[in-house]
Amino acid sequence: MAELRSEIEQVGTRTVVHLDGELSVRTASEVRLTLLKCLIDQPDALVVDLAALTVREPVALLVFRAVARQAAMWPGTPIALSVPQAELARRFSGYGRLAVFASVERALAAQPRQGLPSLGDSLLPISGAPARARELAAEVCSRWELPHLRQPAQLVTGELATNAMVHAHTIFDVRITLGRRHLLIAVRDGSPEVPRLDFGTRDDPATGRGLMLIDAVAERWGSRPVDGGKVVWAHLGLRLPLA
Repeated sequence: MAELRSEIEQVGTRTVVHLDGELSVRTASEVRLTLLKCLIDQPDALVVDLAALTVREPVALLVFRAVARQAAMWPGTPIALSVPQAELARRFSGYGRLAVFASVERALAAQPRQGLPSLGDSLLPISGAPARARELAAEVCSRWELPHLRQPAQLVTGELATNAMVHAHTIFDVRITLGRRHLLIAVRDGSPEVPRLDFGTRDDPATGRGLMLIDAVAERWGSRPVDGGKVVWAHLGLRLPLA
């Protein structure tokens, strides 16, 4: 069975990942995990070297777009690909978040592509944390001229912060990012426990009522594991509601 190897190199404030071996649907999960681990350190840019990569199943290339989408939401790190193979480079022509270069040297020499506008804060799991998270949501809605999203953004951000404070009991990071079509709200905490909707009794304060509110307000929400914990995210559409 073909193997996929990775070598990680730190070049200044940027991280380079050299991939060697076969990319398939099976090995794509290894690539995803490797790249997500590199994003934990929040480098200025992440360069992925595909020079020694053999693509056995082209559909597996979608892993790079998926990681770039997650990186845009958290932690906002731009991703560049070094693809000397012309035919392979053409396959990435529609991958908007990915900058493609002919060599690692060119990727490192280029200015990192501007990331999406974002604002964040690190909070202690104390009683005032959800209020601070709501203040952050109000601030971004004012800064980015999204008055119609102020209330839902405050609700979602406050509930995500409350869940992190009550259930994770760790320091947690709040990050709000302005995408092309969505406001992206993400909270990273130190607990690997996956959040789940829980339709328990209303008298039970441990039920997932906060997630029920998020589920009702957000267009989409979910979570993904990261080293040392998880990120819980929600998307709010940017369009003004119909009159």
